[in-house]
Amino acid sequence: MTIYSNVTNNPDFDWSSIDKKEAKISNQEEQAYEATFKSVTEQQVIEGTIVSINEREAVVNIGFKSDGVISASELKYNPDLKAGDTIEVYVESQEDSNGQLQLSHKKARILKSWERVIEAFENGEIIMDFVKSRTKGGLIVAVFDNIDAFLPGSQIDVKPPRDYDVFVGKEMEFKVVKINHEYKNVVVSHKAIIEDNLNEERAKIIASLEEGQVLEGTVKAIASYGVFVDLGGVDGLIHITDLSWGRVKNPEDIVKVDDKINVVILKFDETKKRIQLGLKQLTPHPWSALDPDLKEGDKIKGKVVMMADYGAFVEIIPGVEGLIHVSEMSWSQHLRSAQDFLEAGQEVEAVVLKLQRDEHKMSLGIKQLVPDPWTAINEKYPVGSKHTAVVRNFTSFGIFVELEEGVDGLIHISDLSWSKKIKHPAEFTKIGENIEVIVLDVDTENRRLSLGHKQLEENPWDVYESVFAVGTEHQGTITAMNDKGATVTLTYGVEAFAPKRHLTKEDKSTARIDETLPFKVIEFKKDEKRIYVSHTNTFQESEEEHRAAVETEEAKKNRATQKSVKKINENLEKTTFGDVFGSILNDQK
Repeated sequence: MTIYSNVTNNPDFDWSSIDKKEAKISNQEEQAYEATFKSVTEQQVIEGTIVSINEREAVVNIGFKSDGVISASELKYNPDLKAGDTIEVYVESQEDSNGQLQLSHKKARILKSWERVIEAFENGEIIMDFVKSRTKGGLIVAVFDNIDAFLPGSQIDVKPPRDYDVFVGKEMEFKVVKINHEYKNVVVSHKAIIEDNLNEERAKIIASLEEGQVLEGTVKAIASYGVFVDLGGVDGLIHITDLSWGRVKNPEDIVKVDDKINVVILKFDETKKRIQLGLKQLTPHPWSALDPDLKEGDKIKGKVVMMADYGAFVEIIPGVEGLIHVSEMSWSQHLRSAQDFLEAGQEVEAVVLKLQRDEHKMSLGIKQLVPDPWTAINEKYPVGSKHTAVVRNFTSFGIFVELEEGVDGLIHISDLSWSKKIKHPAEFTKIGENIEVIVLDVDTENRRLSLGHKQLEENPWDVYESVFAVGTEHQGTITAMNDKGATVTLTYGVEAFAPKRHLTKEDKSTARIDETLPFKVIEFKKDEKRIYVSHTNTFQESEEEHRAAVETEEAKKNRATQKSVKKINENLEKTTFGDVFGSILNDQK
């Protein structure tokens, strides 16, 4: 106050020079003053020194013309920080609206962490961090303290664990396997590290493998087609066919997961890292236990273990099977499935048809247990004998029937009916129905019987020849029509044919289907079993007959006149007219 008073009271002090002096200092020394501070670029990470720190904030000097302030919450991760310590900060802005330098320690740490993540990804570096929490489908890992990375459940271990919670809060080794720069996403894997170690172990194990080598392993997994076995870092596969000499439906019937078993190496591919193992090969082949006296023609018993359309596999002893082909199940040549004769689990007796011990093959038959019906076919089914058969199948040309097991025959479509024209056998009977037949021919060599059905009755065409004689008239119903004419059903269900030109009615219209009209037989062909009829002739011939009758009367008169003239000529020698006239009168009487 005293100073100010002295100056104010000095009448010689030039107050106007103060502004000029300050302006002069600013202009001359400004550049030198600015040069004493660092050149700071926004969005840059640089080091700074903590000037002061309290519970709310920390003041940091970065060598800029002003200090920056950082929230104390960004420094909680390190409670030991104090004034004078150096930290990295991120320059958000050189000046805010209040001219204050804006810094962030948290963003600086995140950027540095991202640089470390990228470096670890590019170099394949193994990093150690802790599992932060569980999330859908996996875990969240805090990578380099500041990056939340995703650890998928499939990347936790080579065998995905059932419980993810046991890993939360634990430190684990990871590899960065994927980075999305746009969305700042990071994916890590612990499984990759395990697999790398396993690959090294696998390479050592595979290098020591040899075909035929017996090893101990642990059943790791079971599939429908086989069993995976862990050989101590290397997995091998026992195919279902190599589990047992017998037929295996489910591998779990032989082994269970985690079982310790001995296996033999059958084959391994070093390039593809595939190992084929065997279990059954460690036991003797069951064919060595087959009765050495068993031979072709012997009868044996067994159990049906598998069915196929072409046959049945029968187990004689465990691991030894024979095949009964469907053709060896019945003497019948009628095509059928093996399931029509046998079923899985059934105990059967069979005859050994073929035995190949070296190839481990056996062919069996069950039809051979009964006599072949064709050996006495001529005695049992002589030509002309009558029998009852079962309809088995239809064809366009006839019906296949079965007289007994192994004896089939064919009824040709032309041998079904004497009178009715059958287009397809289904019009005549049904599959499974009984039908009466007569043996027409026996072909022993080809095992064929020709049968007939219509031959059970006398040929009605012998009777039809007199009933439907040419010129006779009958009532008939039109049952079908085509471009050439119509099919007409006559008495006794006999079918005849009326040509199109013979369907014209008396009123000049054409007869239609389902009409019942009189028809006249115009032609009868017994050998062809065909009758031709005409409706038109039923009325046209009546007119012709009347015309013929009229013509006959005129002819009689003409003959009488001619006779009289002849008489006159014979009596020309008579002299009187009266004699001639009298002679004529006598002739007319």
